[in-house]
Amino acid sequence: MKTMITISSKYQIVIPREVREKLDLKAGDKLIIKTNKEKIIIYPQPKSYAKYALGLGKEIWQGIDATEYVRKERETWKT
Repeated sequence: MKTMITISSKYQIVIPREVREKLDLKAGDKLIIKTNKEKIIIYPQPKSYAKYALGLGKEIWQGIDATEYVRKERETWKT
C-alpha cells in the first residue's frame, strides 16, 4: 500500500485511516521511527515484546536437532 502524506508546518503527519485500521492503531499508541539512509520507517511499538520476539531466528534451526547441536557445543568446552 502506498499513500502520499504531507508534513505540516509544525512537522506533523497524519496516519491515513486505512493504515490505522489495518494496523489497529488507536490514540495513545506508540510508534517507533527508524531512519535508514534516505528512508523513514515507522512501525507500531509491540504491545508485548515477548510475543513480538517469539519465533525470531527459528529458520536458523531448520533441519538441525537443537539438542544435538548443544551437546556437541558442550563437548568443545571440555578441551
